[in-house]
Amino acid sequence: MHPFLSIIIPAYNEEKTIAQILDQVLERVQNLGEIIIIDDGSKDNTRQICLEYERKFPVIHYHLQPHNAGKTEALKAGFKVSTGDVVIVQDADLEYDPAEINLVVAPILEGKADVVLGSRFLQRQTSHAVYLQHTLANRFITAMSNLTNGLKLTDVETCYKALRGEIIRSMVITSERFGFEVEVMAKVAKLKCRVCEVPISYQGRSYQEGKKIGVKDGVMALIYIAKYNLFTSKKASFTNL
Repeated sequence: MHPFLSIIIPAYNEEKTIAQILDQVLERVQNLGEIIIIDDGSKDNTRQICLEYERKFPVIHYHLQPHNAGKTEALKAGFKVSTGDVVIVQDADLEYDPAEINLVVAPILEGKADVVLGSRFLQRQTSHAVYLQHTLANRFITAMSNLTNGLKLTDVETCYKALRGEIIRSMVITSERFGFEVEVMAKVAKLKCRVCEVPISYQGRSYQEGKKIGVKDGVMALIYIAKYNLFTSKKASFTNL
């Protein structure tokens, strides 16, 4: 039996892009087992669009959060109900190309890795609506994360993180907003997982188009790096240890 893939899509007011993302995932992703959409309390037509797709395609499962609680809570809800051998996150905007999910999950499916990150800073096409300050901040956060957990990554903040299902479903996630990215890699490092990166393309959004990461998120990321790498035990990081 072939391993199958769970794709978690957190969404908040994404009526302009959610249909296109779903079409691309359905058309291009191989080994697809389920698409789990976690609607974080959208106030536009995101819900109606997703429900229509859910009626048409049995692999799509739509879940509405009781209130807007942020991306990390949406992801936690998605991981909890996922059943795939491999789990990956796909943002509902158009910054990441769903066709490249196949490239990201391949090392896991081939038995060469437990966790794979799609890096925007390896050799592949990136659109630089990516602001210089974001690039520099990401590189600094990645360097600090590497320094404290021993990994050798180029892009810890990437959306494309693929993990074996049993790893992410047993992980205790307690961060908020964009702290999820560094928390997951801190806890992956504690398990001594086989981690690798593959190059991906990236079409960054501007603030006007909906980019939400700010200076406060960068500061919190550094706090989370210290918290989860230096002051959180492996036993406290997973439910099955």
